[in-house]
Amino acid sequence: MEGVDHLADERNKADFDVEQMKIVWAGSRHAFDLSDRISRLVATDPVFRKDDRTMLGRKELFKNTLRKAAHAWKRINELRLTEEEAYKLRFFVDQPAFTDLHWGMFVPAIKGSGTDEQQQKWLPLAYKMQIIGCYAQTELGHGSNVQGLETTATFDPKTDEFVIHSPTLTSSKWWPGGLGKISTHAVVYARLITNGKEHGVHGFIVQLRSLDDHSPLPGITVGDIGMKFGSGAYNSMDNGVLRFDNVRIPRNQMLMRFSQVTREGKFVHSSVPRQLVYGTMVYVRKTIVTDASIALSRAVCIATRYSAVRRQFGSQNGGIETQVIDYKTQQARLFPLLASAYAFRFVGEWLNWLYTDVTQRLQVNDFSTLAEAHACTAGLKSLTTSATADGIEECRKLCGGHGYLNSSGLPELFAVYAPACTYEGDNYVLLLQVARHLMKTVSQLDSGNKPTGTTAYLGQVEKLLQYRSDVQRAEDWLEPNVVLKAFEARAAWLSVACAQNLSKFTNPEDGFQALSADLAEAAVAHCQLIVVSKFLEKLQQDIPGKGVKQQLQVLCGVYSLFLLHKHLGEFLSAGCITPKQGSLANEQLRSLYSQVRPNAIALVDAFNYTDHYLGSVLGRYDGNVYPKLYEEAWKDPLNESIVPDGFHEYVQPILKQQLRNARL
Repeated sequence: MEGVDHLADERNKADFDVEQMKIVWAGSRHAFDLSDRISRLVATDPVFRKDDRTMLGRKELFKNTLRKAAHAWKRINELRLTEEEAYKLRFFVDQPAFTDLHWGMFVPAIKGSGTDEQQQKWLPLAYKMQIIGCYAQTELGHGSNVQGLETTATFDPKTDEFVIHSPTLTSSKWWPGGLGKISTHAVVYARLITNGKEHGVHGFIVQLRSLDDHSPLPGITVGDIGMKFGSGAYNSMDNGVLRFDNVRIPRNQMLMRFSQVTREGKFVHSSVPRQLVYGTMVYVRKTIVTDASIALSRAVCIATRYSAVRRQFGSQNGGIETQVIDYKTQQARLFPLLASAYAFRFVGEWLNWLYTDVTQRLQVNDFSTLAEAHACTAGLKSLTTSATADGIEECRKLCGGHGYLNSSGLPELFAVYAPACTYEGDNYVLLLQVARHLMKTVSQLDSGNKPTGTTAYLGQVEKLLQYRSDVQRAEDWLEPNVVLKAFEARAAWLSVACAQNLSKFTNPEDGFQALSADLAEAAVAHCQLIVVSKFLEKLQQDIPGKGVKQQLQVLCGVYSLFLLHKHLGEFLSAGCITPKQGSLANEQLRSLYSQVRPNAIALVDAFNYTDHYLGSVLGRYDGNVYPKLYEEAWKDPLNESIVPDGFHEYVQPILKQQLRNARL
């Protein structure tokens, strides 16, 4: 029934202040008010409709995307939105578009690597969208290995120009969003060559298309790389291919904040520390972690609401069937994902603090925390995006057959999110970067170098290797220090074990290759420890609102004890807990699931997503699922005709032939 809240009874079960939890999730009252206002602005604008997106052909979908992007820009200017508000509006439009790379990569690249003079020239044009840019780094043959890029930028001292060239097929730029059909400019990454000598990979601002008729400039071959995974999904983005045939650009279009090429062709480093570039990397990765919490929370919201609506089995004497959410197997799969969404949200908050801290240190040439910040952000990007991609797919399975429908919102959400495991660093490559940092930290312990930041626990490695938990009852696992020590001991044991095995190899690189799977596991344990510790730190804060802190404590327990149960073998091998204590942890975990159950709907309501943003018939706020599923089915283009095109031409002759020949 329209207008009826089918989940009202579930919402009435909540024993905490949901409105206050919304503010906790958003991060502040200001952030909540901003998101709430902008999300509703988008949801009520018919131009931003997206329920038909999966039914559109590629050309129609792309044109629809351009229309939305243009309308968003119009509304931003009409309403005189701030930069923060404009970002939120594009975010809630929820359709990958060329503007994502313009604002998310092109502008930051110029701000981060351009000189003051270059920023004064290019940023006003970019801010007014008088030019539209993308970030052309990845090539057909190289992604993670940036130093292996093949595109060249050779300085010609006769003309004071760089010659940008694609010497091989594999040097073609491949994947940059916005490149395929829209971008007028790109920050192109190429191997710098002056006087016959290479100086590594650097960024160059290159115009790609005419600002008059949008045609590619001479020497430039550019286009779209084709359809990608999913129906609508990322196919609204024009990921592109780009080749250069000796394209000339002025010398001053090399981004020269950190190094320059003089008029004579001499390569010189500037007085600006190159380490400043890491500040941008921390910014990008902390944004990715926050995005992971959002994507996972969307999937969890859909699966939780639908699990409360859906009933199967369990009826007695023709009575009402059991809600799927009441089955313990459903809870054991769903509630850890709910807890993970909150955990990733809070570690994202901490990364905001880390970014501010790193930026302030860089401004006074303090690079002491850079290596640790780089490693921890790399690891958290890997951990959260992998868990989120897997979690979205698990939520689809949790919704049964209906989760496979595009109208559930889950296939689209997965298809859009899956690339996060690869862009900005392949997740396994990043884990191995973390592992290198851990191995270096362990190797320096004997020299008196005291680990800092997220690796500080390794300074107590001897004690941790001897640590034995004193848990005697299931409730003991609710003690924060008990959980933290177990995770520290496990992470320390895995890192030390890898370091010991590495020491057996004559060539450390051979050892690193041979032990890469073990090293990745050690990195995962380290990153999970970070997330657990930051969740526990969040609980040390003064959190207002009836029952809010108690609910967060329950979710923290679910997150940490689920991981302990999942990786029980590692905890047992480390010797920090016994099999009996592992069983008690699982017993406590089951108890926590029962505490989450009455609050589950309210906990996903706290995400405060509009039905428009959620984009799911199964996850509707009012729980009116079945009538809407039926209604959506009839919107499919295939149902526009009673008899489908091609039936009379192909199927009817078969039927008539069967009738003539069959002995009926």
